[in-house]
Amino acid sequence: MTHAVIVTLEHVGIFIFAMSGALVAVRLRLDVFGIAVLALITGLGGGVARDVVIGDNPPVAFESWGYLLSALAAAAVVFTSSGRIGRRERPILVLDAIGLSLFCVTGAIIGVDAGLGVLPASLLGLVSAVGGGIMRDVLSNRVPVIFEGDLYAVPALVGSVMAAVVATQEWPSFLFVVASATCLVWRLAAMFRGWSAPRACGSI
Repeated sequence: MTHAVIVTLEHVGIFIFAMSGALVAVRLRLDVFGIAVLALITGLGGGVARDVVIGDNPPVAFESWGYLLSALAAAAVVFTSSGRIGRRERPILVLDAIGLSLFCVTGAIIGVDAGLGVLPASLLGLVSAVGGGIMRDVLSNRVPVIFEGDLYAVPALVGSVMAAVVATQEWPSFLFVVASATCLVWRLAAMFRGWSAPRACGSI
């Protein structure tokens, strides 16, 4: 996959993740500044964490105005549209799932390009995918989706592993689409069908 394609996917992922953050802010009845901040953190958080892990300093998000503008554009779209959608959880989760499926793949590819093996690159893809959402939920006083029991991290990890294997073996690029689609379909199916990770028996 070419660098231009990766950058394009990063912009799309940032925009979508930032929209989910902005919608959470609308749901919490935050002002325009709060919407912008939560959008920026959600859209850029995972990528910043990824770059810090691989020692790419300063992180790309701080060097490229394009990434910042993508997140701010998402905040503007949400702010200027009807606020009613911000009071619904489903649009937030769907957008989050799409961003998850994009970032798990791009994060793994960037990890392989940085010289990491399949397992470290897969974990880097996972960090990229879940980092922004965790920051969003912690700042908005929500239990992070990754800890709620729904299948969230597992689909992202599987997508990351698939992408890392494809990148290391230099297999056809369309397989990256398969990896992303696997994560997305699995996450959406878990949402709509109520699939969840195993829980401990009993309660405290």
